Amino acid sequence: MTAAERWLRRAVPATPQESAAALWSFGYFFALLAGYYVLRPLRDQMGIAGGTRALPWLFTATFVTLLVAQPLYGMLVARLPRARFIPIVYHFFVANLAVFWVLLALDVEPVIVARVFFVWVSVFNLFAVAVFWSFMADLFTSEQGKRLFGFIGAGGTAGALLGPAITIVLSVPLGPHNLLIAAIVFLEIAVFCAHRLERSAGVNPGHRHDASRVGGSALAGLWGLFRSPYLIGVAAWVSLLSFGATMLYFAQANVVSATVQGAGAQTRVFASIDLAVGLLTLATQVFATGRFLQRFGTGVAAGALPAVYVIGFFALAMTPTLAVIVVFQVAQRWMNFAIANPARQVFFTVVGREEKYKAKNLIDVVVYRGSDALYGWVYDVLHAAGLKIGAIALCAVPVVLAWLILSATLGRMQERRAALDDAPTVQGEPT
Repeated sequence: MTAAERWLRRAVPATPQESAAALWSFGYFFALLAGYYVLRPLRDQMGIAGGTRALPWLFTATFVTLLVAQPLYGMLVARLPRARFIPIVYHFFVANLAVFWVLLALDVEPVIVARVFFVWVSVFNLFAVAVFWSFMADLFTSEQGKRLFGFIGAGGTAGALLGPAITIVLSVPLGPHNLLIAAIVFLEIAVFCAHRLERSAGVNPGHRHDASRVGGSALAGLWGLFRSPYLIGVAAWVSLLSFGATMLYFAQANVVSATVQGAGAQTRVFASIDLAVGLLTLATQVFATGRFLQRFGTGVAAGALPAVYVIGFFALAMTPTLAVIVVFQVAQRWMNFAIANPARQVFFTVVGREEKYKAKNLIDVVVYRGSDALYGWVYDVLHAAGLKIGAIALCAVPVVLAWLILSATLGRMQERRAALDDAPTVQGEPT
């Protein structure tokens, strides 16, 4: 075996039966996140352009939009096989981007469009990524997920590197609104990869393959969540993830708006953070994530993220500066994408199909953005009460310590379920 072959086997820990699906999954996630990370710096800059005092309202508007969209998505999942509803979801977002491009190009009500675009990108990000990981949890077992989700996640990270690189280079000479065309192209490439992945899974016996309709009602995800202590625990984990991210995001928005002047400069700061996160995450996912999950399990992997938040909030409490904000943001997103998020996706490999597409989407989308809205107002109230960024960071420390304990508990629950049966539970049974 040559050195190149050994490196490839180490980077792609798949059996011959799994390799095609793993590579198409990599490509799917690459295109999806490349499109999103072209848009993300533009979204963050528009959030500042609309005024940082409007951010809690934008987070609330995102949550309300998701409350309306979630039942519609549930109906789509119940009535159509995944080979049909997945392309429909992405084509819908492509049509939305085309409308935004026209509005931004014509400079129609720029403040209103900026705020609507901020909400839309926040909704798009969660829906598009949640649909992807539901597909992955449906296709791969717990054991496969521990080996492959790091590599598959590396596809998204590679896309997350390309996206901000495009934004850094082209946002000033072309104008930010023209970057929407690049995002449209990437989304269409993602749809093609999803189609090829569906075909490769259908012909290889090494994968779980059930492309039939999920069935059930549009609100089945809600009932499945409330009757399952395990899923309630995962929902609490996701809510606490939102707590940490929201507290840090609001601190970042206030510090950047006060210390960095100009839309172009602010956009480049956000894109530079994305680029640094991508480089660190890609190296970790390719060479370390799979081994880390297999050796330490999902509990330790999921707990690595709140551990970073404990340290980061202490540092921010002591020194609330732009440099600390940037390092903290890079560190927590690196740990999230490289280690904690693959563990969280493995949590869903041990539940039934309906829970994977409906309860999971409810948790990843509605619970997450509902928590965003709640914690956005919490930050705003604390700030209005006279607390500075350092004091707010110190208040966050006990919460992320509780998150750390929950991670260990969920890891033990997931490992017990996987030991009983690595396949998902039978649809319709309580989880």
